[in-house]
Amino acid sequence: MAALIEFVFVILHYLLQAIIWVVIGNAIMSWLIAFDVINLRNRFAYQLAHFLDAVTRPLLRPFRRIIPPLGGVDITPVILIILVSATDQVLLPALATAAAQSVGG
Repeated sequence: MAALIEFVFVILHYLLQAIIWVVIGNAIMSWLIAFDVINLRNRFAYQLAHFLDAVTRPLLRPFRRIIPPLGGVDITPVILIILVSATDQVLLPALATAAAQSVGG
């Protein structure tokens, strides 16, 4: 049972890391589009931008409702990355320890 719990927490760790990288990718892609480095008429660029936006939009929407752009700069991806990193580094290990202790004894 302990191996299953460890496996679940490893999967959650990698899922949280994937969320961070997708948010970073979306931010970089939006900058490249804004500075006209990447043209959305390119089919691959459009599909990649659409995918990244579709994945990150539901995660960023609650923060965008609360935090307005500061000077035209959207800081919600940074806040999301900080919260996901804190969850990954603080909350997840604490939950894993509590789960291991409850199974172990």
